[in-house]
Amino acid sequence: MRISDIQRCEVRPGRLVEWTYSPATVATAAALPPDPRPPAYIQESHIRTARSVREGGLFVPTWIGTAFDLPGRADLDALERALRGWTLRHETLRSGFRWAGDDMHRFTLDEDDVSLRREVIGDFGDEDTLVRYLQDRFDVAADALGWPNFIYAAVVRDDSTSVYLAFDHTNVDAYSLHRIPDEVSELYMAGVAGGSLADASVGSYVDFCEQERANADDIDGTHAIVGRWREFIARCGGRLPAFPVDLGLPPGDPLPTQKLLREPLVDADAAAAFEAYCRPYGGSMVGVLAATSVIVHELGGQPVYRTVVPFHTRVKSAWSDSVGWYVGGAPIEVPATGDFDGALATVRAELQANRSLARIPLARVLRLLGADFRPTSPDLYSIVSYVDARMIPGSARWTEQRAYGLLRVSYGDQVCVWINRLHEGLWLACRYPDTDVAYKNMRRYIEALRDLVVSVPAHHRNRAVEPTFS
Repeated sequence: MRISDIQRCEVRPGRLVEWTYSPATVATAAALPPDPRPPAYIQESHIRTARSVREGGLFVPTWIGTAFDLPGRADLDALERALRGWTLRHETLRSGFRWAGDDMHRFTLDEDDVSLRREVIGDFGDEDTLVRYLQDRFDVAADALGWPNFIYAAVVRDDSTSVYLAFDHTNVDAYSLHRIPDEVSELYMAGVAGGSLADASVGSYVDFCEQERANADDIDGTHAIVGRWREFIARCGGRLPAFPVDLGLPPGDPLPTQKLLREPLVDADAAAAFEAYCRPYGGSMVGVLAATSVIVHELGGQPVYRTVVPFHTRVKSAWSDSVGWYVGGAPIEVPATGDFDGALATVRAELQANRSLARIPLARVLRLLGADFRPTSPDLYSIVSYVDARMIPGSARWTEQRAYGLLRVSYGDQVCVWINRLHEGLWLACRYPDTDVAYKNMRRYIEALRDLVVSVPAHHRNRAVEPTFS
Protein backbone atom coordinates (compact mmCIF):
# COMPACT_ATOMS: atom_id res chain seq x y z
CA MET A 1 0.00 0.00 0.00
CA ARG A 2 0.99 3.62 -0.26
CA ILE A 3 2.29 4.73 3.12
CA SER A 4 0.99 8.08 4.30
CA ASP A 5 -0.06 10.11 7.30
CA ILE A 6 -3.74 10.76 8.06
CA GLN A 7 -3.46 14.23 6.51
CA ARG A 8 -2.78 12.88 3.01
CA CYS A 9 -4.76 9.67 2.63
CA GLU A 10 -7.72 11.14 0.72
CA VAL A 11 -9.96 11.77 3.74
CA ARG A 12 -13.38 12.99 2.56
CA PRO A 13 -16.33 14.36 4.54
CA GLY A 14 -19.24 12.20 5.63
CA ARG A 15 -20.91 10.63 8.66
CA LEU A 16 -18.38 9.26 11.14
CA VAL A 17 -19.08 6.02 12.97
CA GLU A 18 -16.73 4.35 15.48
CA TRP A 19 -16.34 0.88 16.97
CA THR A 20 -14.45 0.07 20.16
CA TYR A 21 -14.66 -2.79 22.62
CA SER A 22 -17.92 -2.61 24.55
CA PRO A 23 -17.96 -1.65 28.26
CA ALA A 24 -18.93 -5.26 29.05
CA THR A 25 -15.86 -6.57 27.22
CA VAL A 26 -13.57 -4.06 28.96
CA ALA A 27 -15.04 -4.99 32.35
CA THR A 28 -14.51 -8.69 31.67
CA ALA A 29 -10.91 -8.02 30.67
CA ALA A 30 -10.27 -6.10 33.89
CA ALA A 31 -11.22 -9.16 35.95
CA LEU A 32 -9.20 -11.71 33.96
CA PRO A 33 -6.43 -13.71 35.60
CA PRO A 34 -2.95 -13.44 34.08
CA ASP A 35 -2.24 -15.29 30.85
CA PRO A 36 1.09 -17.11 31.41
CA ARG A 37 2.22 -16.36 27.85
CA PRO A 38 4.65 -13.43 28.10
CA PRO A 39 4.91 -10.37 25.87
CA ALA A 40 7.32 -10.54 22.99
CA TYR A 41 10.55 -8.69 23.66
CA ILE A 42 9.65 -6.19 20.93
CA GLN A 43 6.26 -5.55 22.59
CA GLU A 44 7.80 -5.07 26.01
CA SER A 45 10.50 -2.77 24.63
CA HIS A 46 7.91 -0.65 22.81
CA ILE A 47 5.70 -0.26 25.89
CA ARG A 48 8.63 0.46 28.20
CA THR A 49 9.90 3.06 25.76
CA ALA A 50 6.49 4.73 25.65
CA ARG A 51 6.36 4.77 29.45
CA SER A 52 9.90 6.16 29.73
CA VAL A 53 9.20 8.96 27.27
CA ARG A 54 5.85 9.71 28.96
CA GLU A 55 7.54 9.90 32.36
CA GLY A 56 9.93 12.39 30.79
CA GLY A 57 6.94 14.67 30.20
CA LEU A 58 6.23 14.02 26.51
CA PHE A 59 3.20 12.29 24.98
CA VAL A 60 4.43 10.65 21.76
CA PRO A 61 1.63 9.00 19.74
CA THR A 62 3.02 6.06 17.74
CA TRP A 63 -0.05 4.30 16.35
CA ILE A 64 -0.14 2.83 12.87
CA GLY A 65 -3.13 1.82 10.80
CA THR A 66 -4.80 1.37 7.47
CA ALA A 67 -7.49 3.10 5.41
CA PHE A 68 -9.52 1.76 2.49
CA ASP A 69 -12.87 2.25 0.78
CA LEU A 70 -15.92 0.05 0.45
CA PRO A 71 -18.35 0.72 -2.41
CA GLY A 72 -21.48 2.76 -1.71
CA ARG A 73 -23.15 3.52 1.61
CA ALA A 74 -22.03 0.70 3.87
CA ASP A 75 -24.44 -1.64 5.64
CA LEU A 76 -23.23 -0.85 9.15
CA ASP A 77 -24.58 -4.08 10.66
CA ALA A 78 -22.68 -6.13 8.08
CA LEU A 79 -19.56 -4.03 8.59
CA GLU A 80 -19.76 -4.50 12.35
CA ARG A 81 -20.04 -8.27 11.95
CA ALA A 82 -17.05 -8.19 9.59
CA LEU A 83 -14.95 -6.17 12.03
CA ARG A 84 -15.84 -8.43 14.95
CA GLY A 85 -15.18 -11.58 12.90
CA TRP A 86 -11.82 -10.26 11.78
CA THR A 87 -10.94 -9.31 15.37
CA LEU A 88 -11.75 -12.80 16.63
CA ARG A 89 -9.52 -14.29 13.93
CA HIS A 90 -6.42 -12.68 15.48
CA GLU A 91 -5.82 -13.46 19.15
CA THR A 92 -3.42 -10.60 19.81
CA LEU A 93 -6.36 -8.17 19.47
CA ARG A 94 -8.03 -9.86 22.44
CA SER A 95 -4.88 -9.60 24.51
CA GLY A 96 -3.28 -6.83 26.53
CA PHE A 97 -0.86 -6.13 29.38
CA ARG A 98 -0.96 -4.92 32.96
CA TRP A 99 1.82 -3.70 35.18
CA ALA A 100 2.63 -5.47 38.45
CA GLY A 101 5.36 -3.31 39.87
CA ASP A 102 7.91 -3.18 37.07
CA ASP A 103 6.74 -6.43 35.48
CA MET A 104 4.30 -6.77 32.59
CA HIS A 105 1.66 -9.51 32.65
CA ARG A 106 -0.58 -10.53 29.77
CA PHE A 107 -4.33 -11.09 29.87
CA THR A 108 -6.40 -12.56 27.04
CA LEU A 109 -10.15 -12.54 26.44
CA ASP A 110 -12.12 -15.57 25.29
CA GLU A 111 -13.85 -15.12 21.94
CA ASP A 112 -17.31 -15.30 23.52
CA ASP A 113 -16.49 -12.27 25.69
CA VAL A 114 -15.74 -9.99 22.74
CA SER A 115 -18.36 -7.49 21.62
CA LEU A 116 -18.07 -4.13 19.89
CA ARG A 117 -19.83 -0.88 20.72
CA ARG A 118 -20.92 1.24 17.76
CA GLU A 119 -21.23 4.99 18.15
CA VAL A 120 -22.35 7.51 15.55
CA ILE A 121 -20.12 10.53 16.13
CA GLY A 122 -21.82 12.82 13.64
CA ASP A 123 -21.62 14.45 10.23
CA PHE A 124 -18.43 16.19 9.14
CA GLY A 125 -18.71 18.57 6.23
CA ASP A 126 -15.12 19.77 6.30
CA GLU A 127 -12.13 17.56 5.50
CA ASP A 128 -9.65 19.38 7.76
CA THR A 129 -11.97 19.16 10.77
CA LEU A 130 -12.47 15.44 10.17
CA VAL A 131 -8.72 14.83 9.83
CA ARG A 132 -8.03 16.64 13.10
CA TYR A 133 -10.74 14.66 14.88
CA LEU A 134 -9.49 11.31 13.56
CA GLN A 135 -5.89 12.00 14.53
CA ASP A 136 -6.81 13.18 18.03
CA ARG A 137 -9.17 10.24 18.53
CA PHE A 138 -6.65 7.66 17.35
CA ASP A 139 -3.97 9.21 19.59
CA VAL A 140 -6.08 8.40 22.64
CA ALA A 141 -7.77 5.15 21.55
CA ALA A 142 -4.61 3.48 20.17
CA ASP A 143 -2.24 4.52 22.94
CA ALA A 144 0.62 2.16 23.80
CA LEU A 145 -0.01 2.62 27.53
CA GLY A 146 -3.77 2.03 27.44
CA TRP A 147 -6.13 -0.85 26.71
CA PRO A 148 -8.04 -1.40 24.51
CA ASN A 149 -5.35 0.05 22.26
CA PHE A 150 -7.05 0.06 18.87
CA ILE A 151 -10.14 1.55 17.25
CA TYR A 152 -12.19 1.08 14.07
CA ALA A 153 -14.01 3.87 12.24
CA ALA A 154 -15.98 4.46 9.06
CA VAL A 155 -16.89 7.62 7.19
CA VAL A 156 -20.14 6.90 5.39
CA ARG A 157 -21.25 8.62 2.20
CA ASP A 158 -23.75 7.76 -0.53
CA ASP A 159 -21.08 6.86 -3.07
CA SER A 160 -18.50 5.17 -0.84
CA THR A 161 -17.51 4.38 2.73
CA SER A 162 -13.99 4.89 4.02
CA VAL A 163 -12.87 2.44 6.71
CA TYR A 164 -10.06 3.27 9.16
CA LEU A 165 -8.37 0.91 11.60
CA ALA A 166 -5.73 2.28 14.01
CA PHE A 167 -3.61 0.20 16.38
CA ASP A 168 -0.84 0.51 18.85
CA HIS A 169 2.21 -1.08 17.23
CA THR A 170 2.22 -3.99 19.73
CA ASN A 171 -0.69 -5.46 17.76
CA VAL A 172 0.44 -5.19 14.16
CA ASP A 173 3.33 -4.81 11.73
CA ALA A 174 3.35 -3.52 8.14
CA TYR A 175 2.43 -6.90 6.65
CA SER A 176 -0.54 -7.16 9.01
CA LEU A 177 -1.78 -3.77 7.79
CA HIS A 178 -1.34 -4.78 4.15
CA ARG A 179 -3.65 -7.77 4.65
CA ILE A 180 -6.51 -5.86 6.28
CA PRO A 181 -8.31 -4.31 3.27
CA ASP A 182 -8.73 -7.67 1.55
CA GLU A 183 -9.68 -9.63 4.68
CA VAL A 184 -12.21 -7.14 6.02
CA SER A 185 -13.68 -6.47 2.56
CA GLU A 186 -14.16 -10.20 1.98
CA LEU A 187 -15.93 -10.62 5.31
CA TYR A 188 -18.09 -7.57 4.67
CA MET A 189 -19.14 -8.53 1.13
CA ALA A 190 -20.00 -12.06 2.25
CA GLY A 191 -22.13 -10.62 5.04
CA VAL A 192 -23.93 -8.22 2.69
CA ALA A 193 -24.70 -11.16 0.38
CA GLY A 194 -26.28 -13.01 3.30
CA GLY A 195 -23.56 -15.60 3.62
CA SER A 196 -20.39 -16.07 5.58
CA LEU A 197 -16.85 -17.16 4.96
CA ALA A 198 -15.40 -20.32 6.40
CA ASP A 199 -13.36 -19.59 9.49
CA ALA A 200 -9.79 -18.90 8.49
CA SER A 201 -7.30 -20.78 10.63
CA VAL A 202 -4.35 -18.56 11.41
CA GLY A 203 -1.59 -18.88 13.95
CA SER A 204 -1.78 -16.84 17.12
CA TYR A 205 0.78 -14.09 17.61
CA VAL A 206 0.36 -14.62 21.35
CA ASP A 207 1.62 -18.19 20.90
CA PHE A 208 4.47 -16.90 18.75
CA CYS A 209 5.47 -14.46 21.51
CA GLU A 210 5.75 -17.33 23.98
CA GLN A 211 7.86 -19.44 21.61
CA GLU A 212 10.13 -16.60 20.52
CA ARG A 213 10.72 -15.47 24.09
CA ALA A 214 11.55 -18.99 25.25
CA ASN A 215 14.11 -19.30 22.45
CA ALA A 216 15.60 -15.90 23.25
CA ASP A 217 15.81 -16.66 26.96
CA ASP A 218 17.84 -19.78 26.20
CA ILE A 219 20.86 -17.70 25.18
CA ASP A 220 23.22 -15.78 27.44
CA GLY A 221 25.89 -13.13 27.03
CA THR A 222 28.39 -15.65 25.67
CA HIS A 223 26.24 -16.49 22.62
CA ALA A 224 27.81 -15.73 19.23
CA ILE A 225 24.88 -13.52 18.20
CA VAL A 226 25.34 -11.35 21.29
CA GLY A 227 29.06 -11.07 20.55
CA ARG A 228 28.44 -9.94 16.99
CA TRP A 229 25.99 -7.28 18.14
CA ARG A 230 28.49 -6.15 20.79
CA GLU A 231 31.16 -5.66 18.11
CA PHE A 232 28.76 -3.89 15.75
CA ILE A 233 27.55 -1.45 18.41
CA ALA A 234 31.14 -0.75 19.43
CA ARG A 235 31.97 0.18 15.84
CA CYS A 236 28.93 2.50 15.91
CA GLY A 237 30.51 4.39 18.80
CA GLY A 238 28.59 2.54 21.50
CA ARG A 239 25.16 3.38 20.08
CA LEU A 240 22.76 1.87 17.62
CA PRO A 241 23.16 3.49 14.19
CA ALA A 242 21.51 6.72 13.13
CA PHE A 243 21.02 7.82 9.52
CA PRO A 244 24.52 9.06 8.61
CA VAL A 245 23.71 12.53 7.30
CA ASP A 246 23.40 15.86 9.07
CA LEU A 247 19.90 16.24 10.51
CA GLY A 248 20.48 19.64 12.12
CA LEU A 249 19.98 18.34 15.67
CA PRO A 250 22.15 19.99 18.34
CA PRO A 251 23.31 17.48 20.98
CA GLY A 252 21.19 17.44 24.11
CA ASP A 253 18.18 19.20 22.60
CA PRO A 254 14.67 17.92 23.43
CA LEU A 255 13.11 15.27 21.21
CA PRO A 256 12.16 17.09 17.98
CA THR A 257 8.89 16.97 16.11
CA GLN A 258 8.91 15.05 12.84
CA LYS A 259 7.64 15.46 9.30
CA LEU A 260 6.74 12.94 6.61
CA LEU A 261 7.82 12.88 2.99
CA ARG A 262 5.78 10.49 0.85
CA GLU A 263 5.70 10.23 -2.93
CA PRO A 264 6.08 7.91 -5.91
CA LEU A 265 9.74 7.09 -6.47
CA VAL A 266 9.69 5.50 -9.95
CA ASP A 267 7.09 3.88 -12.20
CA ALA A 268 6.53 0.16 -12.79
CA ASP A 269 8.89 -0.08 -15.78
CA ALA A 270 11.76 1.58 -13.92
CA ALA A 271 11.11 -0.61 -10.86
CA ALA A 272 11.23 -3.73 -13.04
CA ALA A 273 14.46 -2.65 -14.73
CA PHE A 274 16.10 -1.95 -11.38
CA GLU A 275 14.97 -5.33 -10.06
CA ALA A 276 16.39 -7.07 -13.13
CA TYR A 277 19.74 -5.32 -12.68
CA CYS A 278 19.93 -6.21 -8.97
CA ARG A 279 18.58 -9.78 -9.27
CA PRO A 280 22.01 -11.47 -9.50
CA TYR A 281 22.78 -9.94 -6.10
CA GLY A 282 19.44 -10.77 -4.46
CA GLY A 283 17.01 -8.21 -5.88
CA SER A 284 15.71 -4.74 -5.17
CA MET A 285 16.08 -4.83 -1.39
CA VAL A 286 19.81 -5.34 -1.83
CA GLY A 287 19.77 -2.63 -4.48
CA VAL A 288 18.05 -0.07 -2.27
CA LEU A 289 20.50 -0.66 0.59
CA ALA A 290 23.47 -0.53 -1.78
CA ALA A 291 22.19 2.69 -3.33
CA THR A 292 21.66 4.17 0.14
CA SER A 293 25.24 3.34 1.11
CA VAL A 294 26.56 5.16 -1.96
CA ILE A 295 24.31 8.18 -1.51
CA VAL A 296 24.79 8.76 2.22
CA HIS A 297 28.56 8.65 1.73
CA GLU A 298 28.22 11.43 -0.84
CA LEU A 299 25.94 13.40 1.52
CA GLY A 300 27.61 12.78 4.85
CA GLY A 301 31.11 11.55 4.11
CA GLN A 302 30.99 8.56 6.46
CA PRO A 303 33.50 5.88 5.39
CA VAL A 304 31.16 3.01 6.34
CA TYR A 305 27.37 2.83 6.12
CA ARG A 306 26.02 0.96 9.15
CA THR A 307 22.35 0.19 9.61
CA VAL A 308 19.92 -2.34 11.06
CA VAL A 309 17.83 -4.05 8.37
CA PRO A 310 14.30 -5.11 9.37
CA PHE A 311 13.30 -8.70 8.54
CA HIS A 312 10.03 -10.49 9.16
CA THR A 313 10.14 -13.39 11.62
CA ARG A 314 7.20 -15.36 10.16
CA VAL A 315 9.41 -18.40 9.77
CA LYS A 316 6.54 -20.92 9.96
CA SER A 317 3.57 -21.10 7.62
CA ALA A 318 1.27 -20.90 10.66
CA TRP A 319 2.25 -17.24 11.07
CA SER A 320 2.00 -16.21 7.40
CA ASP A 321 -1.53 -14.76 7.68
CA SER A 322 -1.38 -13.86 11.36
CA VAL A 323 -1.74 -10.32 12.69
CA GLY A 324 1.12 -9.35 14.99
CA TRP A 325 4.50 -7.63 15.17
CA TYR A 326 6.71 -10.21 13.47
CA VAL A 327 9.86 -8.13 12.97
CA GLY A 328 13.52 -8.57 13.86
CA GLY A 329 16.64 -6.71 12.81
CA ALA A 330 20.07 -7.62 11.41
CA PRO A 331 23.09 -5.29 11.32
CA ILE A 332 25.05 -4.64 8.13
CA GLU A 333 28.17 -2.61 7.35
CA VAL A 334 29.01 -1.36 3.86
CA PRO A 335 32.34 0.41 3.26
CA ALA A 336 31.93 3.42 1.01
CA THR A 337 33.63 3.02 -2.35
CA GLY A 338 31.32 4.96 -4.65
CA ASP A 339 30.94 1.80 -6.73
CA PHE A 340 27.33 0.65 -6.92
CA ASP A 341 28.13 -2.87 -8.17
CA GLY A 342 30.68 -3.27 -5.40
CA ALA A 343 28.11 -2.10 -2.86
CA LEU A 344 25.62 -4.64 -4.21
CA ALA A 345 28.08 -7.46 -3.64
CA THR A 346 28.91 -6.22 -0.14
CA VAL A 347 25.27 -5.83 0.90
CA ARG A 348 24.46 -9.31 -0.39
CA ALA A 349 27.34 -10.81 1.58
CA GLU A 350 26.40 -8.87 4.74
CA LEU A 351 22.77 -9.95 4.57
CA GLN A 352 23.73 -13.57 3.97
CA ALA A 353 26.13 -13.49 6.93
CA ASN A 354 23.94 -11.57 9.37
CA ARG A 355 20.28 -12.30 8.62
CA SER A 356 20.26 -15.06 11.24
CA LEU A 357 20.87 -12.38 13.90
CA ALA A 358 17.28 -11.20 13.40
CA ARG A 359 16.03 -14.43 15.00
CA ILE A 360 16.99 -13.16 18.47
CA PRO A 361 15.08 -9.99 19.48
CA LEU A 362 17.37 -7.00 19.75
CA ALA A 363 15.79 -6.04 23.08
CA ARG A 364 17.01 -9.37 24.51
CA VAL A 365 20.50 -8.76 23.11
CA LEU A 366 20.67 -5.27 24.63
CA ARG A 367 19.62 -6.66 27.99
CA LEU A 368 22.42 -9.23 27.80
CA LEU A 369 24.94 -6.60 26.77
CA GLY A 370 24.18 -4.76 29.98
CA ALA A 371 24.46 -1.40 28.25
CA ASP A 372 22.26 1.45 29.41
CA PHE A 373 19.94 1.90 26.46
CA ARG A 374 17.31 3.80 28.43
CA PRO A 375 15.07 4.88 25.56
CA THR A 376 14.52 8.58 25.00
CA SER A 377 12.99 8.24 21.52
CA PRO A 378 10.35 5.90 20.07
CA ASP A 379 12.93 4.77 17.48
CA LEU A 380 16.01 2.98 18.79
CA TYR A 381 17.74 3.37 15.41
CA SER A 382 17.17 4.52 11.85
CA ILE A 383 15.98 2.10 9.17
CA VAL A 384 15.64 1.75 5.42
CA SER A 385 12.94 -0.86 4.75
CA TYR A 386 12.02 -2.42 1.39
CA VAL A 387 8.91 -4.54 0.81
CA ASP A 388 7.62 -6.03 -2.43
CA ALA A 389 3.88 -5.94 -1.72
CA ARG A 390 2.59 -7.08 -5.12
CA MET A 391 1.90 -10.67 -4.04
CA ILE A 392 -0.21 -9.70 -1.00
CA PRO A 393 -3.86 -10.72 -1.52
CA GLY A 394 -5.93 -7.82 -2.80
CA SER A 395 -2.94 -5.67 -3.76
CA ALA A 396 -4.17 -5.24 -7.34
CA ARG A 397 -7.25 -3.43 -5.98
CA TRP A 398 -5.47 -1.04 -3.61
CA THR A 399 -5.61 1.91 -5.99
CA GLU A 400 -9.33 1.33 -6.63
CA GLN A 401 -9.91 1.00 -2.88
CA ARG A 402 -7.84 4.11 -2.04
CA ALA A 403 -5.92 1.86 0.34
CA TYR A 404 -3.20 3.37 2.53
CA GLY A 405 -0.92 2.29 5.32
CA LEU A 406 -1.02 5.01 7.96
CA LEU A 407 1.80 6.35 10.11
CA ARG A 408 1.39 8.70 13.07
CA VAL A 409 4.10 11.32 12.68
CA SER A 410 4.82 13.00 16.02
CA TYR A 411 8.28 13.13 17.65
CA GLY A 412 11.62 11.46 17.01
CA ASP A 413 15.29 12.04 16.31
CA GLN A 414 15.82 9.20 13.83
CA VAL A 415 15.13 8.71 10.12
CA CYS A 416 12.86 5.87 8.99
CA VAL A 417 12.51 5.17 5.27
CA TRP A 418 9.95 2.74 3.82
CA ILE A 419 10.01 1.75 0.15
CA ASN A 420 7.14 -0.40 -1.12
CA ARG A 421 7.04 -2.00 -4.54
CA LEU A 422 3.45 -1.73 -5.77
CA HIS A 423 1.92 -2.68 -9.10
CA GLU A 424 2.33 0.91 -10.24
CA GLY A 425 5.99 1.22 -9.19
CA LEU A 426 8.02 2.12 -6.12
CA TRP A 427 6.44 4.25 -3.38
CA LEU A 428 8.60 5.98 -0.77
CA ALA A 429 7.73 7.36 2.65
CA CYS A 430 10.24 8.91 5.03
CA ARG A 431 9.79 10.10 8.60
CA TYR A 432 12.50 12.56 9.67
CA PRO A 433 13.21 15.29 12.28
CA ASP A 434 11.54 18.58 11.42
CA THR A 435 14.58 20.76 10.77
CA ASP A 436 15.54 22.66 7.64
CA VAL A 437 18.82 20.75 7.44
CA ALA A 438 17.11 17.36 7.71
CA TYR A 439 14.53 18.31 5.08
CA LYS A 440 17.18 19.43 2.60
CA ASN A 441 19.31 16.34 3.12
CA MET A 442 16.39 13.93 2.92
CA ARG A 443 15.22 15.60 -0.29
CA ARG A 444 18.75 15.20 -1.64
CA TYR A 445 18.70 11.55 -0.60
CA ILE A 446 15.35 10.86 -2.28
CA GLU A 447 16.30 12.59 -5.53
CA ALA A 448 19.65 10.79 -5.63
CA LEU A 449 17.93 7.46 -4.96
CA ARG A 450 15.43 8.11 -7.75
CA ASP A 451 18.22 9.03 -10.16
CA LEU A 452 20.27 5.97 -9.29
CA VAL A 453 17.33 3.54 -9.56
CA VAL A 454 16.62 4.90 -13.05
CA SER A 455 20.16 5.45 -14.30
CA VAL A 456 21.94 2.24 -13.29
CA PRO A 457 19.93 -0.17 -15.49
CA ALA A 458 19.77 2.45 -18.28
CA HIS A 459 23.55 2.81 -18.23
CA HIS A 460 23.88 -0.96 -18.32
CA ARG A 461 21.58 -1.20 -21.36
CA ASN A 462 23.41 1.57 -23.19
CA ARG A 463 26.77 -0.02 -22.46
CA ALA A 464 25.48 -3.37 -23.71
CA VAL A 465 24.59 -2.00 -27.15
CA GLU A 466 27.52 0.37 -27.49
CA PRO A 467 29.13 -0.20 -30.94
CA THR A 468 32.77 -1.18 -31.24
CA PHE A 469 35.14 -0.05 -33.97
CA SER A 470 38.31 -1.65 -35.28
